[in-house]
Amino acid sequence: MRHRIFIAINLPEDIKKQLTSYQYLWPELPVRWIKSDNLHITLDFLGYVSDEELLNVFQNAEELASGHKSFDITLNKICYGPLNKIPPRMIWAVGEKIQEFNLIPHITLGRIKTWAWKQIEPEERPEISKEINLSFEVESIEVMESVLKKGGPEYEILESYPLKEA
Repeated sequence: MRHRIFIAINLPEDIKKQLTSYQYLWPELPVRWIKSDNLHITLDFLGYVSDEELLNVFQNAEELASGHKSFDITLNKICYGPLNKIPPRMIWAVGEKIQEFNLIPHITLGRIKTWAWKQIEPEERPEISKEINLSFEVESIEVMESVLKKGGPEYEILESYPLKEA
């Protein structure tokens, strides 16, 4: 069997709730907003892996977690993403670089419906550049599976690995 797998940082419920509340700031945008339960930070998208390969993914994720201490993430802006991509494909919450993983965290809040976006006159498209300040501590990383469904993907945590105590 093949699984659609990624390594992620899950968000605390209060952060998910606050991020979801920003989705209402741009009701005129043709966007499919992401459900609160699906908000996360992807560390590595592995794509489709077999059952045998999944065992290696679990082992690698456990080694990765055991080699890193818990750390804080600060999200500081909501903007179009990917950064500098025209036309934009998503609305992101982005944060300060995570040195431990050499990664600038981004959370997809919504996916822009390209066909509807192109119908909006360029000068009528809203600027999205909202300063925010949300911080939380990351204490684990998860191996997650993305199951594609008609209503959008559903994510399931397959394994969770704690980071070392800071």
